[in-house]
Amino acid sequence: MSEYTEAVAAAFGGDGALGRAQAGFLSRPSQQQLALAIASAIADRDCLVAEAGTGTGKTFAYLVPALLAGGQVLISTGTKTLQGQLLARDLPAVARALGVNPRVAVLKGRSNYVCRHHLARNLVDGRFERREDVALLRRIERFAAISASGDRSEAIGVAEDAPVWSMATSTRESCLGQECPEWSECFVVRARQAAQHAEVVIVNHHLFCADLALRDEGVAELLPSAEAVIFDEAHQLPGVATRFFGAALSTRQLIEWARDLRRVGWADARDAGDWMALADGIERAVRELRMEAGGPGRLDQERIARMDGFGRALAMIKEAIAAAQAVTAINVERSSDLSRLDQRARELASALEAWTKAVSAPPDAADGEQVDGDDQVSSVEAVRWVEVMSGAVTLHATPLSVAGPFRRHLAGAPRAWIFVSATLSVAGRFDHFQQALGLEQARAERWESPFDYANNALLYVPTGCGEPSSAGFADSLAAEIWPLVVANRGRAFVLCTSLRMVDRIAELLGERVAAAGGEIELLVQGTAARPELLARFRTAPAPVLIGSASFWEGVDVVGAQLSLLVIDKLPFAPPDDPVIRARIAAARREGQDPFREHQLPEAATALQQGAGRLIRSETDRGVLVVGDERLASRSYGRRLIASLPPFRRTRVGAEVLEFIASTAGSGSYDEGRERAAQAAD
Repeated sequence: MSEYTEAVAAAFGGDGALGRAQAGFLSRPSQQQLALAIASAIADRDCLVAEAGTGTGKTFAYLVPALLAGGQVLISTGTKTLQGQLLARDLPAVARALGVNPRVAVLKGRSNYVCRHHLARNLVDGRFERREDVALLRRIERFAAISASGDRSEAIGVAEDAPVWSMATSTRESCLGQECPEWSECFVVRARQAAQHAEVVIVNHHLFCADLALRDEGVAELLPSAEAVIFDEAHQLPGVATRFFGAALSTRQLIEWARDLRRVGWADARDAGDWMALADGIERAVRELRMEAGGPGRLDQERIARMDGFGRALAMIKEAIAAAQAVTAINVERSSDLSRLDQRARELASALEAWTKAVSAPPDAADGEQVDGDDQVSSVEAVRWVEVMSGAVTLHATPLSVAGPFRRHLAGAPRAWIFVSATLSVAGRFDHFQQALGLEQARAERWESPFDYANNALLYVPTGCGEPSSAGFADSLAAEIWPLVVANRGRAFVLCTSLRMVDRIAELLGERVAAAGGEIELLVQGTAARPELLARFRTAPAPVLIGSASFWEGVDVVGAQLSLLVIDKLPFAPPDDPVIRARIAAARREGQDPFREHQLPEAATALQQGAGRLIRSETDRGVLVVGDERLASRSYGRRLIASLPPFRRTRVGAEVLEFIASTAGSGSYDEGRERAAQAAD
């Protein structure tokens, strides 16, 4: 064992650096083993896929070897929440314990930083839909004047998701780069420069993958000097990489371009053309496209080809862009903003032409075409589809696999690549994750959770809910879980696989809450912001939170406050999704079983993440209810169960009530049964 690995091992010992610095630190063999595996990968510039069950302490397990190794390490996280936790809590704690003081930088995407140039121009020339936007923009101006970072999350009094931020930030398309008069004072440039000189750089998966695909967001300047890249919450990477190795053109981009065209043209070249009419023409064409797209949903290539009105609306947009570009092209010398507008027009027209050409071609002819991007992105098979939302339409070109592009990036300069998560394997095998990112040759290991699931957790699959596709499934599920909710005095999550199910379960449980009275409080996704709902859940006497995808992961509620977790059905991706359909077809062409090799592993990972919300500490106790009988009745259910922690299992409701009654804080068994019986009546 080298001096480096000895130091890593010693830090996790009973009298090691972490134990001396932190009261109550528990020395866990699995955490030390994970840390040593990561240290070995860093020392050897190797690739490691590491699954660490909940409670292993994976954050400390990668921070210790990363800090002791020296050099520059890049840590990519799946969420802003974890990014903030690393910066404010975990990294300082480990650094203090080890007696090191690394330079640390957090790098976010461009839209997270105030753009001084666009802020100033919009304050002078902007057109505002709401009177309060002017006041908010002035508040952002005052913030930018005193802020060292320009990070929108630090702006007091302006919500991070406030629409007015679009007038105070730039995008890749609108940024003037070194031609910007504010370049020397640019917050994005400052953040990049700080990251270049830092020893620990914290980014997120979206920024990292955007850089790999677009070479735009600044990580490309860091990667050559990074000796190790660590991906936390690595199970999210395939999905994020798929998005950024593909291409997308949104009506929001067109509307933003039209808005800038109107503002910049009027301010910098008022005499050159009718800028208002040109911008109005683009917005009119966009509205026509939105109307022809129909209701919210996803449209595949075959359906799009049959929609004549959709094609005509796209043609209108092309004509409107061409008309505007004819004017911007002869005025590019009049200002940097006009020059950038002209370049954006060419980029929009090119992307739209490539997408419509691919969609109009026979499906087989489009296979193997290059996805729009830079030269770093190889020719890969892609599916073209349309996402229709209430306020926007997005044209997508999504690669069916990112293994090739990702594998090429990993084969660059020698460095360690480490992928860590609690959910990377399916029934103990890493094939699906490794194949998705081209990591077939990587070393893969897993460490079980130290938590006592067999005694502290119960998995219940009811017998009376019926098929998830049946009309009465929601009613049956609500009837099954209501006695458990009452017996547990709320303190429950109900995780649904669709927003429609969220609404239906909320309605059904709401009727029971109203009829029974008492202290149970329903917290429903969509009625308040996610942080607000979680904050209320943590403090309410008897809360029941009903939510969908955004609550399946990244939520940490420790203790009895979350001791009942309900998952409505197995989280299989909808088979009518255009990308899923295309991947199924591609798998069949290659002689694969798409269900067992693709759909089932994806569902297993999602189920693991949802179930992982329940037991968050050594002393936690709780019940996991999966309303989908297929988990117990179908042969593939065994593979899904094998992917979960080792819960004790039952299909008898009385056993669940007894377990709840035995859990601290839920009252006696008789009291629990009495409350459940009263609720059932």
